[in-house]
Amino acid sequence: MEIEEQEGEKNPIDDAFIQEDLFAVVRNKVQKLIEESAKVLVGQDELIELMTIAMVCNGHVLLEGVPGVAKTLAAKTFARCVNSGFSRIQFTPDLMPSDIIGTSVFNSKNANFDFKPGPVFSNIILIDEINRSPAKTQSALFEVMEEKQISYDGKTYQMEEPFMVIATQNPVEHEGTYRLPEAQLDRFLLKVIVNYPHPDDELNILKKFRGAPPKSELDHVQAILSPEEIKAIKVQIEKIGVSEQIMLYIVNLIKETRNNIDIYLGASPRASLALLRTSMALAMIQGRNFVVPDDVQFMAPHVLAHRIILTPEAEVMGKTNRDVLDSILHQIEVPR
Repeated sequence: MEIEEQEGEKNPIDDAFIQEDLFAVVRNKVQKLIEESAKVLVGQDELIELMTIAMVCNGHVLLEGVPGVAKTLAAKTFARCVNSGFSRIQFTPDLMPSDIIGTSVFNSKNANFDFKPGPVFSNIILIDEINRSPAKTQSALFEVMEEKQISYDGKTYQMEEPFMVIATQNPVEHEGTYRLPEAQLDRFLLKVIVNYPHPDDELNILKKFRGAPPKSELDHVQAILSPEEIKAIKVQIEKIGVSEQIMLYIVNLIKETRNNIDIYLGASPRASLALLRTSMALAMIQGRNFVVPDDVQFMAPHVLAHRIILTPEAEVMGKTNRDVLDSILHQIEVPR
């Protein structure tokens, strides 16, 4: 597998890809990750695939769903499948920015203040109930999510790769919660709606975990992806072919979100880039070296739904962001 390296240094994962088709290797890796996650999660293959796409695209994921649908468990399981650091932050109304990024602690030995890193200094960060903290605390995430660094007391601290935020929120309970600013929502590459399981999956959950809760199986989950492999996959995504017709298709989709009668605020160029890159990542993990319209259509709701705002009239009519996006996807001509 080709990857930029210093002269005289050997890429530590080259051997894993010798004599094998690159895309087959990536596809098999992701399939193994899904299978490993299935030790704990039932019927969440698509969610694990989407979180993998976000990670290899240097993005973050917002999971939305009612309590009890395994949002937190999915994040923990995914973190177990990646051989890297993990930390969890429970957001509460009294949480302060210093509780996230860290603070200065007086060192009596040298009579100086030393910076003590907070829980955000890890690789995969689970933020539970992100909408329970006020704007002052939310603002602490802006820089680290966008630039993967923390500025404190005149110094800049870089996050180690891979770095990914997985946040959860409950769409039903609004007491004691705060609406996330649009600028912060835009920093999430994907927003994934975690729905109730299919009855067949729920039956399997009852059969599989009737003797012990699912979290008891977390210790048996093995790491599948290493930081070096993630880095190599990121480099190879750049080589995925994208035709001009596919790019024009994305442009037309984004343009329609800005002109649609039901949408007050349309998607930005950042959304266009996000849709393109996630479509490229989806093509790669499915074993293809080119993007097809189905890739764009599959990723569009996850990339765009949280980046648009409906008009009051559309909301009164009971329309949702995804309803409007589905309508747009059916209106725009699909390239052949």
